[in-house]
Amino acid sequence: MSQAFDYDLVIVGAGVGGHGAALHAVSCGLKTAIIEANDMGGTCVNRGCIPSKALLAASGKVRELRDAYHLKALGIQIDNVRFQREDIANHANNLVAKIQGDLTNSLKRLGVDIIRGWGKLAGQQKVSVDTSTGEKTITAKDIIVSTGSVPFVPPGIEVDGKTVFTSDQAVKLEWLPQWVAIVGSGYIGLEFSDVYSALGCEITMIEALPQLMPGFDRDIAKLAERVLINPRDIETYSGIYAKKIIPGSPVIIELADFKTKEDVDVLEVDACLVATGRIPATQNIGLDSVNVELDRRKFIPVNDSMAVLSEGEPVPHLWAIGDATGKMMLAHAASAQGIVAVENICGRTKQVDYSSIPAAAFTHPEISYVGMTQEQAKEKGEAEGFEVGISKSYFKGNSKALAEGEADGIAKVIYRKDTGEVLGVHIFGLHAADIIHEASAAIANRQSVNTLAHLVHAHPTLSEVLDEAYKRAAVN
Repeated sequence: MSQAFDYDLVIVGAGVGGHGAALHAVSCGLKTAIIEANDMGGTCVNRGCIPSKALLAASGKVRELRDAYHLKALGIQIDNVRFQREDIANHANNLVAKIQGDLTNSLKRLGVDIIRGWGKLAGQQKVSVDTSTGEKTITAKDIIVSTGSVPFVPPGIEVDGKTVFTSDQAVKLEWLPQWVAIVGSGYIGLEFSDVYSALGCEITMIEALPQLMPGFDRDIAKLAERVLINPRDIETYSGIYAKKIIPGSPVIIELADFKTKEDVDVLEVDACLVATGRIPATQNIGLDSVNVELDRRKFIPVNDSMAVLSEGEPVPHLWAIGDATGKMMLAHAASAQGIVAVENICGRTKQVDYSSIPAAAFTHPEISYVGMTQEQAKEKGEAEGFEVGISKSYFKGNSKALAEGEADGIAKVIYRKDTGEVLGVHIFGLHAADIIHEASAAIANRQSVNTLAHLVHAHPTLSEVLDEAYKRAAVN
C-alpha cells in the first residue's frame, strides 16, 4: 500500500455487495475499511432477502400442513394445525441477528476495519465519515460506493409504518391484518401475498399495469396466476392504481383507472403493504465533490467494469456497485459487481455478465428466470438476423414432481434456431430457484441446446424438467 493513503480500499456501505467486495479485497491483499451508518448487512440481511425467506419458510409449512387434500393424496392426515405469529416473527428476527453477526465477524476476522457512521465522498480518493464522536476524513487509493436502495412510495400514499407500510416493516410481522391490500404484484408483492394468505389473511392485490406480474414472462405469469392467486383468498385489480392511501383504522384506499385517471372505487381495509419497487439511496453521498451527476432515475452511472462515470468517462479510482447503480437490483448481483470492481482495482480486467445472473421469487411454488424474455430475444433476433426458438416442458410430466404431489409448473427455454445458443430460461414450479442455476451456467458459457440435450440428469429429479426442454429444442 502506498504510504500516501490510509487504506488501499474504502467501501461505503456494508450490505451484501459491500461485504462481498471487502472479502474479495482482503483475499487480494488490499488493506480495506468498510463504512456503515445503519445495520450491518444492509437491506438484504435486515429488511429483505433473509427475513422474508424466513417468513416464507414458516408460512409455507403452515400452508402445506393445512392442505388436507394434498396430504391425503400422500396418505397423510393431520388435524388442528396451529401457529404462533410471534414465534414466526421471532424465527425471522433470530435469523437476521445470526446472519448479521456472522457477516460482521467475518469482516473483523479478516482484518477489515469497520467504521460506523455516515460516509460520503469528500473529493478524489477521500471519504468523510460523520461518526458518533465527530467527523473524520480518511483517504484511500480506491473507493467503492455501495449505498443500496430504499422502498419507493408513490405520490398520494402516506406511510405510517403500522397500518400502511413497506417491506421494511412487513418483514417484522408485528400483526396479521384480517384484510390487507398489497399495492404491486412484483417479487415483493407476490412473496408477501404468499405469506399473508398462508397465515389466513384476506388480500386485495392492486396492480397499475394492465396485467398482473408485469415483470415476468407471460407464459409463466399466466400459470403462476392460476396457482398463486386464483385458488387463494386474493382478489385482484389490474390497470388500477392507488391514487390516495390514508393510514388509520380502517385504511382508506382511493382507486383510479391508470390510463384515464378516473376514480374507480374506494376500499376500506385493515392494512396496506406498499410494494411498488425500490429507488437508489444516492442522496447526500458527496458525488458532487467528484463531479458525478446521477442519471434521470437517480442511479449512479457506471460501466460494466463498475467504474463510476462522469460525462461518460470513468472517474479514476472510483467505483459503484449494487442497487445504487440500478443495473440489476439483486443481492447476488451486487456481490458479483463487488468482485468485478475489486478485480479491476487489482488490474485484472473483468466485466459483469448480466445475462447469466438469475432471479427468483420464493413463492410456493417458486418462480425463477435468467437471461432474456421471449420479447427481448425476438427484438435481438430481428436486429441481428436470426430466428428465435421456444421450447417448453411441464412439471406434470416430471416423475419427482408427481411423487411430491407438486406437479404445477413449467420450464421455458428461449434459444437461437441457427446456433442453438440459450438466450433465456424461465421456470415456475417446485424448487425453481435452485433449478435455474443450470440454465445460468449454460448462458454464461454460451452453450447450445444441441449440446445440453445430451447431458445426463439424475432420475428422478426436478432438474429433468430442463433436460426435457433442451431435448425438445434440439429436435425442432
